[in-house]
Amino acid sequence: MDVKAGVESAIERFLFMSRWLMAPFYIGLVITLGLLLVVFVQELLHYIPLAFQPLHEKSSSNAILAVLSLVDITLAGNLLLIVVFAGYENFVSKLDLDAEHDRPPWMGTVDFSALKIKLIASIVAISAIQLLRYFMQEPVGVPGMDVEEARWRVIIHLTFVVSGVLLALMDWFVGRTPKH
Repeated sequence: MDVKAGVESAIERFLFMSRWLMAPFYIGLVITLGLLLVVFVQELLHYIPLAFQPLHEKSSSNAILAVLSLVDITLAGNLLLIVVFAGYENFVSKLDLDAEHDRPPWMGTVDFSALKIKLIASIVAISAIQLLRYFMQEPVGVPGMDVEEARWRVIIHLTFVVSGVLLALMDWFVGRTPKH
């Protein structure tokens, strides 16, 4: 083997091993998932006493807002988990969990394209929940409602929706394109 091939091989091994630099990012996201759990528990503990207060006209709206808040946090947690598992398996190393009986069937099958679609779908769902919460707290047409803020919230949500549709279309086109 000549020197050029040896140098090239060493560079390629170095580049390949550099993927492990991503591992701390995924560990950080797992820590963030733990912090999100703390926020979820705080929200839950905040809403539990409210369920036992006397009923009034806004009770059902408040209950729906509480549920939406908890669902929103849960979706963010799901999003983090998808990014951690799919990102680690796609960019760092396969998870050697074949012996695990409760391994989710989707693990190991989410490629980068599917990850993008799942990410944007989660973002759209989170955005929709935030928008619904906003409109439930500030009904349209109520004096004092900031119409400009409401308009921008809808525009931002629609931007996420359109982005998701465009990403799905791009993946569909790429999937139909013959490989070289």
